[in-house]
Amino acid sequence: MKHALVTGSSRGIGRAIALELARRGYAVAVHYARGEEAAREVAAEARRLGAPRVAVLGADLSQKDAAADLVARSHAELGGLDVLVNNAGITRDGLLIRMKDEDWDAVIETNLSAVFRLTREAVKRMMKARWGRIVNVASVVGLMGNPGQANYVAAKAGLIGFTKTIAKEYGGRGITANAVAPGFIESDMTAALPEKVRQEYLNAIPAGRFGKPEEVAELVAFLASDAAAYINGQTIAIDGGLYPH
Repeated sequence: MKHALVTGSSRGIGRAIALELARRGYAVAVHYARGEEAAREVAAEARRLGAPRVAVLGADLSQKDAAADLVARSHAELGGLDVLVNNAGITRDGLLIRMKDEDWDAVIETNLSAVFRLTREAVKRMMKARWGRIVNVASVVGLMGNPGQANYVAAKAGLIGFTKTIAKEYGGRGITANAVAPGFIESDMTAALPEKVRQEYLNAIPAGRFGKPEEVAELVAFLASDAAAYINGQTIAIDGGLYPH
């Protein structure tokens, strides 16, 4: 039995990842920042799908001491930690000249610095087992840039570089680190787009549609598996062809 911590898994892509891992027999820790009720609903579904153990863990990852505590609690409640999926993230969008320092700092702190702290703690445990999987949920905008998201793009591009370095540092210890870079994925946000804007986005995607959270989850689950042991340090875009590279 493998044990996985999925940050930001009370909704969206994180929810889909937690449920896919549960379906594959992983013990899963469902993390939330504020949506405890939603996280408990995910946990109930994970149990129904066959997860042998499920933990529901709240943590504000913008707080520096939260990461070590979250990893320790996940390890204790699940009985181990083999897979860390760094999915939690926030946005504070705005054009560069109007972006406030606090908006920059908040996004970098949660989307990049927290990942550093979580991964540092997780790798300590994975090294002892000489097996581990780190999967970082980046974004296609970390590869291509995006106006109005200087903070978010910088964090996601940094996450991609961080992933490569972890792969080189710990690949010899049976630990892999990879990133997935989703494009436009179906969500409450995309559903609320004005039809004209939605169509403009769809026209830019060769697949002609938005992705599904479950499609991202299946890729993450593969990267977390034994079958992906020889894939390390890679960033895989899942964007319908929006940004071929």
